[in-house]
Amino acid sequence: MSFFDHNTIFFSLLGYSMSYLEFFGTLAGGVAVWLSARGNIWSWSIGIVNVVLFFFLFYQIQLYPDMFLQVFFFITNLMGWWRWAHPKQGEEDKRKELRVSLTDKKTLWLLTMITASATMICGLLASSLHEMLPVLFPLPSAFPFLDSFVLAVSIAATYMMVQKKVECWLAWILADIVATGLYFTKGIMLVGIEYMVFCIIASIGFWKWNQEAKQYAS
Repeated sequence: MSFFDHNTIFFSLLGYSMSYLEFFGTLAGGVAVWLSARGNIWSWSIGIVNVVLFFFLFYQIQLYPDMFLQVFFFITNLMGWWRWAHPKQGEEDKRKELRVSLTDKKTLWLLTMITASATMICGLLASSLHEMLPVLFPLPSAFPFLDSFVLAVSIAATYMMVQKKVECWLAWILADIVATGLYFTKGIMLVGIEYMVFCIIASIGFWKWNQEAKQYAS
């Protein structure tokens, strides 16, 4: 049995069978989000481990939009790592990294409209994947529109996080709430619990980044 097979069990606890894939993917994701809330640049490198493992996990449980989201996350983890480490002149914080800032209202409205449109388009595509590509996707997508909503909001949140914008945490809270319900429904309990914790961490991250942004604005 393969490490990347969701049916390869690492251990069982209280009747729940935990795969290597779910355990280590969840662990890496938890560490990455915790570091992000603290504004630590190493969150991006650990996040790469998380998205690679979750790519294989979500494929096997038919959360296809979430699977494709991991490809986006892989690319943006590399971009975020570079962006935070190489701020433009005038964007530096005291660590010589990209400083926290607020998103302007025009950009927020534009991201909202794009996110809504992307949810509908991706949901329609996800609903038909098993018909268009039956060899790659033999089973129909589970919850295509809700899963696509998580995908679209997560992309918007990641875009803002790469730019170190405070509002990224509000988007993460919204995505994490919906994702928590999906993961519990699909039976990956540890991932569901982790995303519940992510909601708390995201709230802390929003408070921390907002306080830091106020310092720069004053």
